[in-house]
Amino acid sequence: MNAALDPTTPRPAAPTTAWELLRADFPILDQRVHGHPLVYLDNAATSQKPRAVLEAIDRYYRSENANVHRGIHELSNRATAAYEGARARVARFLNARSAEEIVFTRGTTEAINLVAHAWGARVRSGDAILLTEMEHHSNLVPWQLLAQRTGANLRYLPVTGDDGGLEVDRLGQLLTPEVKLFAFTHISNTLGTVNPVAELCARARGLGVVTLVDAAQSAGHLELDVQQLGCDFLAFSSHKIGGPTGLGVLYGRRELLEAMPPWQGGGDMIANVEFYASRWNVIPHKFEAGTPHIAGAVGLHAAMDYLDRIGRQRIFQHDQELAARAYEQLAGLAGIRLLGPKTGRAGLVSFHFSDVHAHDVVTVADQFGVALRGGHHCNQPLMRKLGLESTARASFYFYNTAGEVDRLVEVLREIRRFFHVPL
Repeated sequence: MNAALDPTTPRPAAPTTAWELLRADFPILDQRVHGHPLVYLDNAATSQKPRAVLEAIDRYYRSENANVHRGIHELSNRATAAYEGARARVARFLNARSAEEIVFTRGTTEAINLVAHAWGARVRSGDAILLTEMEHHSNLVPWQLLAQRTGANLRYLPVTGDDGGLEVDRLGQLLTPEVKLFAFTHISNTLGTVNPVAELCARARGLGVVTLVDAAQSAGHLELDVQQLGCDFLAFSSHKIGGPTGLGVLYGRRELLEAMPPWQGGGDMIANVEFYASRWNVIPHKFEAGTPHIAGAVGLHAAMDYLDRIGRQRIFQHDQELAARAYEQLAGLAGIRLLGPKTGRAGLVSFHFSDVHAHDVVTVADQFGVALRGGHHCNQPLMRKLGLESTARASFYFYNTAGEVDRLVEVLREIRRFFHVPL
């Protein structure tokens, strides 16, 4: 066995960079998997949580736990202040005009579904919805369902191929008066492409087309300014930016949220209820039926504070450097197909070995302590366009190191040997 892969190999030397020092904030990273130091490279699926987030959630449950908005006792007041404080923090995180433009959901998926149902009530037969060919299923299936309900048409802005760009020059043909909404991802979770969001929003706004940005892969890596981007809606998930699972955010332009009907009914989303009719609460509460994920909001608040202490622009630069290092080294392996742009990519690399299935790559890598993702990455239409069923994916965050990229490449070389494939 390669000495570098031997489980008796000593742990890495003491941290030498500020990025390595940050790893101490993530207890989960200090463990061995199958006898090897954990190398967690599945951050596009979910990120790990720093102590600041874990402690904030623990503190909430130990000293503040109560239901929000409906109580008048001290614990309820504390919980309400913490929950609404998190909403105000999200507004600052996105530079929204007001906390009233921030709706808490269960995740990016539910946020997009909320728009598809509530805003989508205005869509009619013959209208069109424009997407891109690189969309995650979360930003594709809800619009399919809307089109089925209303008779609207779906259109797709093409992807150029393995290099992962959008054919922006086709917008003139596709972005026509029939289009009511243009929904697109900021960063592709398969290609690593960083789309020109401000440009796409400006093109749509010039024609009166509403825009929705899927920021699931960008919110924890890039500074997002919804006013500067010019989007009408934007969605992201807490768990991909160091916060807890089960919580998401929908930003919506105030005028649109106020005009939209509620999606779910129940407590807190109402102002008054009679036996045969109800009046709705003001935004954003109109869209938050029932008891919310209060502890999740507290954890998200702590995660945003943590990220901004580091600096999201610094994080993005670090992620790009790791992705560039991985791309360059992987390109030297025989029989490998790399997806996405060679330069300017976000912090992930998807690849396909011509003679080893992605699931086999990920399964064997796990035996060496390296956590990757293998499959279609909720991008089945894109995969089919590229002639693939699946890829393996390594995705990076600020607690990953150059040494872990090198370790990934060592493990992949070992996998090639394991399957008797020439290097």
